[in-house]
Amino acid sequence: MQETPRANRLHIAIFGRRNAGKSSLINAITGQDIALVSDKAGTTTDPVYKAMEILPLGPCVLIDTAGIDDEGELGVLRIKKTREVLDKTDLALLVIDPLQGISTFELELVEEFRRRNIPFIPVINKIDQATPSPADIEKEIKEKVHLVSAVSKEGIDQLKELIALKAPSDYQEPAIIGDLLQPGDMCILVTPIDSAAPKGRLILPQVQTIRDILDHDSQALVVKETELAKALASLKNPPRIVITDSQAFKEVERILDPSIPLTSFSILYARYKGDLKILLAGIEKLKEIKPGDKILIAEACTHHRQQDDIGTVKIPRLLEKIAGGKLDLHWSSGSGYPENLSSFELIIHCGGCMLNRRQMLSRINKAREKGVPITNYGLFLAYANGILERALAPLVHKL
Repeated sequence: MQETPRANRLHIAIFGRRNAGKSSLINAITGQDIALVSDKAGTTTDPVYKAMEILPLGPCVLIDTAGIDDEGELGVLRIKKTREVLDKTDLALLVIDPLQGISTFELELVEEFRRRNIPFIPVINKIDQATPSPADIEKEIKEKVHLVSAVSKEGIDQLKELIALKAPSDYQEPAIIGDLLQPGDMCILVTPIDSAAPKGRLILPQVQTIRDILDHDSQALVVKETELAKALASLKNPPRIVITDSQAFKEVERILDPSIPLTSFSILYARYKGDLKILLAGIEKLKEIKPGDKILIAEACTHHRQQDDIGTVKIPRLLEKIAGGKLDLHWSSGSGYPENLSSFELIIHCGGCMLNRRQMLSRINKAREKGVPITNYGLFLAYANGILERALAPLVHKL
């Protein structure tokens, strides 16, 4: 269970004012002292993540956040980090101190949950210390509350059951490639082993795609691009589909018979993590870019840059070839995502394997709200290599 990647877990975030008992509650739910607890207000500063399993829900991530009523210059920064957690929240717990009751802090959060369509559970904590008035709180927020004591553990088991009940069933797409396959289908996965490949292992999208193929009773044959021709010749029948690293598109397309379906890991992730239709629409902007345009290249992880890095070298080279001159290129990586998106003409995002689906969709929606086209690495590289139509063909009936 602990090997399930964080990005594929349901993200449950705990919000509330300082000293409402958020950290105590996360410790009670996990049965471990993983969050620092103190009577001093503002003990939790940065969000704290804990991977665990809630039966019958399965693997999830609990996120402890700083108080939404934090004060001072540092407090403003902590609140900003707390609100950033909303981008990746699949289910929220709003912790209420019965001694404090409801204020504008909680009401604004409830409004934000509803605006973002985030399911939430209001939780009155500290019932061992005070007798709450749930009816008054329910009237304010128009939602049924759940009563717990993080100290005595009263109501904690029932809260876990409620979490499983309220968790959204669509927090991630059901399949990466499996819904395109029939049992017994053979898939060839082309995985270049170059200087950027991690030593001793495959990258996450490749591993997850292999697992998805196996989960759907199909077969996976994994080869380097240099061995693809031999692999094809060794098969009695053509493969159902070939899935390649987007950087090898050109070489793979040259080797492959036109009758064999072809796509890439990144294009599969465009629908698995995000919204394929919106990301595909972003390709249209590439027909209009010109020298001097401001373009953002965004990645969801941080990694050691190689000599011919895809985000800082290969994609910029292709972009400027399409534009016919120098562009004003900017980069973001990891959890950071620029707030001034409206200043960009186009955003090209990685596949998003390190983000959960809600966070990737949040990034897409932020771009849409600012009227900025957005696409992803795989779609861009297919377009730049002149094979976008072919790379999309296996997914057309799913659009």
